[in-house]
Amino acid sequence: MYRVFVKRVIDLFVATLVFIALSPIFLLVTILLSIVNKGKPFFFQKRPGKNERIFRIIKFKTMTDEKDKDGKLLPDYLRVTRIGRFVRKTSIDEIPQLLNVIKGDMSLVGPRPLLVIYLPLYNETQKRRHEIRPGITGWAQVNGRNAISWEQKFEYDVWYADHISFLLDCKIILLTVMSVIKREGVNKGDKITMERFTGSARN
Repeated sequence: MYRVFVKRVIDLFVATLVFIALSPIFLLVTILLSIVNKGKPFFFQKRPGKNERIFRIIKFKTMTDEKDKDGKLLPDYLRVTRIGRFVRKTSIDEIPQLLNVIKGDMSLVGPRPLLVIYLPLYNETQKRRHEIRPGITGWAQVNGRNAISWEQKFEYDVWYADHISFLLDCKIILLTVMSVIKREGVNKGDKITMERFTGSARN
């Protein structure tokens, strides 16, 4: 009952209330990022959702599109703006995803939606992360976020898919708030984003 119906109702209700409450911050950050990113405050990208259905995720744009002389994007640490770094560290960049939750593409809690190019790289077990809606936060995020390996992330994602419950979601949200306050696991080394997934053993 919770997995099929109640979870979605709670997502819609809570996401709407939180977005309204955070709208002043949303508007302020939108204006500031519009200035530093030359009129482009948002980052849109196609991601696979439940049952691998493709949707467009929306986040605040925290890095510029600066390229080197060969036309390649500069390293993350050179492209991230000062306000962008603050927005990432405080997880403010996740606020726009509340719109994805309201729309029904995402849930408040679930496996993070990853790149479409990863779809053919998953083994049969890892594919099960797409049996449910992806989330703004998830079991993997409160157990290491960007500081753990891809294999560990997927194990956490599949475990969550098998153990969804109201109490577990509440626990994950509480741990997420604590993690944001402590700013744990945001970056891995000097990378702003985690290294790309290249596949793992098939099983």
